[in-house]
Amino acid sequence: LALYFHIGEREEKCIIEDIPSDTLVVGNYKVQRWDIQKHDFLESAPGLGMFVTVTSPTGEVLLSKLYGPQGTFSFTSYLSGEHIICFQSNSTRFAVIAGSKLRIHLDIRVGEHFLDESAISAKDKVNEVNIRLEHLIEQIQHVTREQDYEREREETFRKTSEETNSNILWWAIVQTLILISVGIWQIKSLRDFFISKKLV
Repeated sequence: LALYFHIGEREEKCIIEDIPSDTLVVGNYKVQRWDIQKHDFLESAPGLGMFVTVTSPTGEVLLSKLYGPQGTFSFTSYLSGEHIICFQSNSTRFAVIAGSKLRIHLDIRVGEHFLDESAISAKDKVNEVNIRLEHLIEQIQHVTREQDYEREREETFRKTSEETNSNILWWAIVQTLILISVGIWQIKSLRDFFISKKLV
């Protein structure tokens, strides 16, 4: 969450952040003060501090501390729910002239996102390598499964071919025996016929 908002000096401004339990939250902020002469916000507001108060969903105060014009605060949520983060300047000017406008730049990082950018990009690179490795391992496993399946199919086909060749061989032997038997029977029948007719 990155944003900026305007508040008056001594005015309290709160934001609500829905945070899961046991989560580290880190916030960075910077305060700029409105300059009447320049009609612009100054880059910094020296001498101006900021009270930061964090309240849990049950109303327990998790953090209450005075920081400078620029700072980092952190807390750990013990309960999940809406946490209230409040900011109030420590301006000591009189209320009559305490209407000066302040701009607060706020960046809140929840959980692992509080790491710096170099750590995040390094983590992203490691994650990218991990994802590529996992994808490569999945592809290898897929190729291995395909090869095993092809081996099974080849073995089945080879067995079928061997059985078919064996059947063909036996069928050829049976056909040959039948032809020889028919030939012998025909010769014997013809011989008996010629003998009965006294042609031989």
